[in-house]
Amino acid sequence: MRPDTPADHIAEAERLLRTADQYPQDQEPLLLQAAAHLELAGERGQASSLYDRLLASENPEHPLLVKAFQAANLWEYGHEAEARALINGIQAAAPTEAAPWAIIAETLENHDELEASHECFSTALTLLLSEGDEEVPYATRSLLSGRHRVRRMLGLPHDEWDKTADRVHADHTPDVTLDELHDPKRLWALGSDNPAELRAEIARLHSELGSYRSALSRPFPVAVLHWPEAELTELLEAYPVLENEYPTHAAHLTDIEASLRDLAATGTENLGIVTATVPSYEAFAASEQSSPANADLLPQYATTLAARGRAAAWPPARGAACWCGSGSAYRDCHGA
Repeated sequence: MRPDTPADHIAEAERLLRTADQYPQDQEPLLLQAAAHLELAGERGQASSLYDRLLASENPEHPLLVKAFQAANLWEYGHEAEARALINGIQAAAPTEAAPWAIIAETLENHDELEASHECFSTALTLLLSEGDEEVPYATRSLLSGRHRVRRMLGLPHDEWDKTADRVHADHTPDVTLDELHDPKRLWALGSDNPAELRAEIARLHSELGSYRSALSRPFPVAVLHWPEAELTELLEAYPVLENEYPTHAAHLTDIEASLRDLAATGTENLGIVTATVPSYEAFAASEQSSPANADLLPQYATTLAARGRAAAWPPARGAACWCGSGSAYRDCHGA
């Protein structure tokens, strides 16, 4: 059951903090979840302290993402000047991931800074997506949709990115167009006495609710397990029976890419790759009271790592290095 009251959110935050103490290697995603629950409980000061704790830690994994969450929280907490400074710093850093851009653009939008929000969305898409791209990464879709929404509120005409946003939306929610969902006049219909208008608004809200439910039902990626060569060698030396799963390292890498492409072809979204290590896998097997030689544990191990925020999104961002660790660009390696 999801927490519903401030007390529930505080209890969940405390549970996540205890878990973070048990798994320091997974501290960042756990503390981010705890901070989110504290925000929902109205404890924005405590949430801000958690963001500061993450930024003060040694080598945070996603510092710009943490700063984006902190900026959104500070603005709601009454510290607009600090929030703006963080947003300016994130924009200057030009992250190559979609999430920080989406958070700061939506923060500006929520505070009626529509022109600044539009500029933020547009800058992000210029970095992460080419106009006319047929394949739009899952994480980038929120940027397209958000920019479309802000442009509708600004009364701007459709451009190529808006057309891409319409196409992506139609592929997943064909019943209601994106223009209808983002119509600035929609709220006026809620006060209408016309039953037809009210039914139309209910249909639109159902469509939006379906999208939100879909996102909530997949809080972390569908993840595939990746063993670096040295780790796989150590694993097979210790548990030779697993050679049936991994005949060679090259075949293992090929299978990962093929599996992900198959999942994508069937419409599965939010795909990711988690990197395995032998000590972590052995600890997981012990927690399950099973032997690491049990191949049935492998997908469960992958899911557990993904739930702890250890998954890297697939496919990699445009121009990014390949997930296999070769050092080559993805498009020139397994993405070829």
